[in-house]
Amino acid sequence: MRASNSQRYLINNCEEKELRYLVSKFDLKLKIIIKSQKIPGSYWGDPEAGLIGKTIFVKNNTPLHSFLHEFSHLICMSEELRLKVIRDAKSDDAEESAVCYLQILLADFLQGIERSVLMQDMDDWGYSFRLGSTEIWFQNDASDSIEWLKREKILDKKGNISWLLRK
Repeated sequence: MRASNSQRYLINNCEEKELRYLVSKFDLKLKIIIKSQKIPGSYWGDPEAGLIGKTIFVKNNTPLHSFLHEFSHLICMSEELRLKVIRDAKSDDAEESAVCYLQILLADFLQGIERSVLMQDMDDWGYSFRLGSTEIWFQNDASDSIEWLKREKILDKKGNISWLLRK
């Protein structure tokens, strides 16, 4: 449930070419919507990112964690769902946790983005984890998410991003 709109990192904190390059590494698409339009396929509504097929929709004021989360959903969902998804990733708890873990890893590929600030944005928005914060979960309680990502070949055996989509 959304708790705050005062996110520190927004899409406009990143270079558009950097975002597009990251998305293209997975053969997915990014569409930046103009301010006056609604974001298509947004589960939570503006300014949160949206999904339709293999495209992530954002605005310049979309929280970066929202973009990374929906982007990670596209990476983690089955190819069958990825081709027809509109708005709802339909993930279970294990996949949702893996998505959260992956979004933090993906942030490392964006210049000037600090994990600790991104994780605080996630906490402020309303993500919740057993140990109370995103950062504590990521550092101490995410082994099941890491194993899920490895099993689906999204992470390699060493825990690095493989740059492959889930089949």
